[in-house]
Amino acid sequence: MLNIDQIKNGIVIDHIKAGLGIKIFNWLGLDRAPYGVAFVVNANSREMKKKDIIKIDNTISINFDVLGLIDPNITVNVIENEVITRKIKLKLPERVENVLICKNPRCITSTEHYVPHIFHLENPRQRTYRCEYCDEVTSAGDFR
Repeated sequence: MLNIDQIKNGIVIDHIKAGLGIKIFNWLGLDRAPYGVAFVVNANSREMKKKDIIKIDNTISINFDVLGLIDPNITVNVIENEVITRKIKLKLPERVENVLICKNPRCITSTEHYVPHIFHLENPRQRTYRCEYCDEVTSAGDFR
C-alpha cells in the first residue's frame, strides 16, 4: 500500500481520469513547486477502475475552468488543519476566455492579438466549444 503523508493545509485534486494527471501537473507548474506535491498515477478506484490524484501541500489559486476542460469529473478537496473543508465538483464551463485558441486563420483573434479568445460550450457530450467571433468549433482538449 502506498503511504503519502496527510496534508495540513492544501488541495487534493481527485478523480482525474487516468493519464490526464500529467497535463494538470504540468499546467500548474508543480515540478517547480517549493512545497510538497504528491502525484499518484493509476490509483485503484471503485468507480473509475483507475484514476490519477494530485496532492498539493499548499493553498494555491487554480483556474477551475481549465481543470473542467481537462476533465469535468474532477473533484477538488480543500484541506484546512488536516480536514476537508470544501469539496468542489467540476464541470465543463459554459464560457471560457483565453484558455482555448481559435484555429481559424481568418478569425479576428488570429490577426488582432489584443482580442480575447472567447468560446462558448457547443456540445457537452463531444466537449466542443464555438468561437464567439467566427463560429469555429474546437475541442476542449485544445487548451493552451
